[in-house]
Amino acid sequence: MSKQSLAMIAALSAGGGAALTAAVYSLRSKPEQTQQQQLQPTTTLPGLPGAFPVPQPPLTVGGAPLPTGVPATNSPVNPSGLFEYGFPGPVSDIASRSALISSYDRRTRNPQWVIEHITPASLALRDADRKHSNFLEDDGVPAKFRAGLKDYYRSGYDRGHQVPAADAKWSQQAMDETFYLSNMCPQVGEGFNRDYWAHFEDFCRRLTVRYPSVRIVTGPLYLPRKDPVDNKWYVKYEMIGSPPSVAVPTHFYKVIFAEDGKAGGNVALGAFVLPNAPIDNKKPITDFEVPIEAVERASGLEFASKLPVQRRRRLCADTTCALIIKDYADRQKAFAKGDKRALPPTQ
Repeated sequence: MSKQSLAMIAALSAGGGAALTAAVYSLRSKPEQTQQQQLQPTTTLPGLPGAFPVPQPPLTVGGAPLPTGVPATNSPVNPSGLFEYGFPGPVSDIASRSALISSYDRRTRNPQWVIEHITPASLALRDADRKHSNFLEDDGVPAKFRAGLKDYYRSGYDRGHQVPAADAKWSQQAMDETFYLSNMCPQVGEGFNRDYWAHFEDFCRRLTVRYPSVRIVTGPLYLPRKDPVDNKWYVKYEMIGSPPSVAVPTHFYKVIFAEDGKAGGNVALGAFVLPNAPIDNKKPITDFEVPIEAVERASGLEFASKLPVQRRRRLCADTTCALIIKDYADRQKAFAKGDKRALPPTQ
């Protein structure tokens, strides 16, 4: 791992955003050369606009099927023969629902990412009420890998939505589907899930005042921290459940794509990493802004590999990134007065 990457992860694990932003942007004097990756075979999910690629086990090499019983010429061994008995994985359970698409991590019993799309029209509808929704185990995930309702019982953590129920009020079914545990992670309740994180979700909804289409990817991170005793870096996180099986993330990310609505138009990108811990409501959300590359390196995911650089804009330069803290009497403290880019509160 390079010194630069180590510095970014250190900043992330400490919950710092501004320092991390400066560290990564300073690396951009020499753009990285990315290699064209060979596409793996994919299938598509029915009912989605266009073909949605679902990664499949890499059962071909150079377009030819993997051998399952015949060793390569002049080779005394045939490791791929094991595939006769099954593919070990890893396998990501992809769920396509009314208001979201999710990828589930069987090892941590948390989603790897959850994708949503909100628009002024979707948020204007009020055809659902969360009092009619119930938390559900996802029977689309094999039972031995599934997060259970009992895992959260008396754990001290909230069942934290990755795609919030408030973003799916346009349909009771859509809202109900946000309550699957495959859309949940253990989140600190007071000071985070019920406070700062909720204000952050509200900020995302208010983006639709300025942008006609907003797409958001949300998910957990498990970041290292430096031990003050031996000065070594460790990834350490709590497990909940009986037996302990559901990982408690150290951080959460959101990657926001705010589209201008024009064909081939500009996309304002914003990436944020927040610690799974109480956060003072006075803390600016821009303190948690990071380059998208930092989230990619920390998560092992890619978010905008097909978006040309010339179409990209930085979200917090294109609009005001600030939270409205509804508990405060003087809400204007969260926004710069007179800034035409500021987003008004949603009703």
